Amino acid sequence: MTDRRTLLGSAVLGLVGPGLAAPAYAQRARRGAAAPARPAGTPADTPLGPIDVLAREAIMIDFATGATLLEKNADERMPPSSMSKLMTMYVVFEKLKAGQLQLDQMLPVSERAWRMGGSKMFVELGSQIKVEDLIRGVIVQSGNDACVVLAEAISGSEQQFAELLNETARRIGLTNSTFRNATGWPDPEHKMTARDLSILARRIISDFPEYFPFYNERSFRYNNITQENRNPILARVPGADGMKTGHTEDAGYGLVGTAKRGDRRVIMVVNGLPSMRARGEEGERLMEWSFREFEAVVLFRAQDTIEEVPVYLGERAKVPMVGGRDLVLTLPRQWRRNMQVRLRYDAPLTAPVARGQRIGTMLVSGQGVPELEVPLLAGADVEKLGLVSRIPAVVSRMVFGS
Repeated sequence: MTDRRTLLGSAVLGLVGPGLAAPAYAQRARRGAAAPARPAGTPADTPLGPIDVLAREAIMIDFATGATLLEKNADERMPPSSMSKLMTMYVVFEKLKAGQLQLDQMLPVSERAWRMGGSKMFVELGSQIKVEDLIRGVIVQSGNDACVVLAEAISGSEQQFAELLNETARRIGLTNSTFRNATGWPDPEHKMTARDLSILARRIISDFPEYFPFYNERSFRYNNITQENRNPILARVPGADGMKTGHTEDAGYGLVGTAKRGDRRVIMVVNGLPSMRARGEEGERLMEWSFREFEAVVLFRAQDTIEEVPVYLGERAKVPMVGGRDLVLTLPRQWRRNMQVRLRYDAPLTAPVARGQRIGTMLVSGQGVPELEVPLLAGADVEKLGLVSRIPAVVSRMVFGS
């Protein structure tokens, strides 16, 4: 068994070139004024060590890699308030994509929808409203009445729609969420976790890119009433383009937010904040931190040759060992000091070797770096030598050893 240990900053880095350049925003942040004072809070876990976070529950993930940048009580079931409207919209977007709803389709307003309290789109009893307007009513105006109109149109009643929400949630991997309504209206059994909200946000962005731009609309006018998008980071954080706020007395102030700079997108969930101001300031602070302190690092591209592995009794003496897919990690900017990469593989391999056959493993580890095992594959077919051609190789091995 060959066991090679290589620091990424030297040999392996030479195979793939440097990591992605730091965003200009991060460069300015490092050169600019001193960081704002840390809020009074409790520690959240990060690959860089604990940092104080004012939110009661929080999680931050990298959209492309799924890496967790920060978490605090991320698996605690909590009242999600209007942030659970993301689940309602996921189902609506699925129906649109399947052709079971149309953006220009008109839906009726029931008395139940019209009487719905809390934040409102201000629908009129007995009127007909376009699906597209209802989507904006939910996303921009956080209209509980708009949610009920959509729920009743899709499932017949809000109660039956909640059952559909639960079925869909299980299917897309939300393992710790329970829905009792379409709006996030307080209910002792209506609960989600910050982690499930981050998964849901990631699925909306990846599954419905054609509808995601609704989340970046700053205002919407309906029934002669203009309402502004409540998401504070849209105006405060460069690259911010979604997603949803929430607030109830029990839940506190919450936010599912996302921002994209260059090739990187970050998703943030915070909840249990004491005020709208705290929500805006904490959202901005954590987003800037995530872009300043982490970067996307390309370990290798799909067909990069990571090593040439000897082959015994093969028509060629060596076979390239490749990753088979691009491997991009989200790592602290100091990763070069901490990261270690080891390659493990048997050598020599015995022919025949098939292209795509697993022939080794890359082990990634280090302080602040997630432990990772990456399968490595044969990059080419190597046929076995014919009988006559094998004789010299067999004799050589008997005489001189492996």
